Amino acid sequence: MHDDPITISSDDEANNDGDMSGANEEQSAEDELKSLMKEWTSPIYALFGPIPVIQEVDKCCVHVFKCSAKGCKVTIRHFLNKKDARSTGNMRKHAKSCWGEEVLQAADDAKSAAEVRATIVASVLRDGSITSAFERKGKGKVTYSHRQHTRTESKAEIVKWVSESLRPYNIVRDRGFQCLMKTGRPEIYIPSPSTISRDVRLVFARTRTRIAKMFKEYKGRLNFTTDAL
Repeated sequence: MHDDPITISSDDEANNDGDMSGANEEQSAEDELKSLMKEWTSPIYALFGPIPVIQEVDKCCVHVFKCSAKGCKVTIRHFLNKKDARSTGNMRKHAKSCWGEEVLQAADDAKSAAEVRATIVASVLRDGSITSAFERKGKGKVTYSHRQHTRTESKAEIVKWVSESLRPYNIVRDRGFQCLMKTGRPEIYIPSPSTISRDVRLVFARTRTRIAKMFKEYKGRLNFTTDAL
């Protein structure tokens, strides 16, 4: 098993000329890739891996782009022998469903793919952790996104909800809750009670560590009082 994404079949009885031909084909594919990469200026390319895998399908060179979203295994293939080899339609269609309309719109408004990778993609991937949703957002009017939550965002919001509202973990198994959440969007992800329990403990442990660090670094005095009935 070889890690090289470019696979060139060879016969055991191939002569040196055949070996040289295969090497030339490999070099040609790499050169063509380098040339095409200079034309990939559309910001949509930033939502996929910067360097596609080169494959050969039915004697046609194919560039395989893997989505960069966390946990996504979707790949988009560009067949170089077709007229739409440079089309980004399928990339945009997947990005809209995977990254969301807001990210796609932000990418479209950016000047280049490099800017999208450095700002938008880096921010989304960095803040996608379960604890990011608990950062202080400040006061102001509550707004709601028209984009459906990702799996990570769903877990974070439910953890926040059951913690702040003192709800039992198994509320996510409630028939009414399931109906409310899944009507019109049956594919929506709802974490299990055991997953919620684990994430609550994770958030608590990290929050406790963060608060302890704040206390240690505070230079002034601290006053504690108890609220008893």
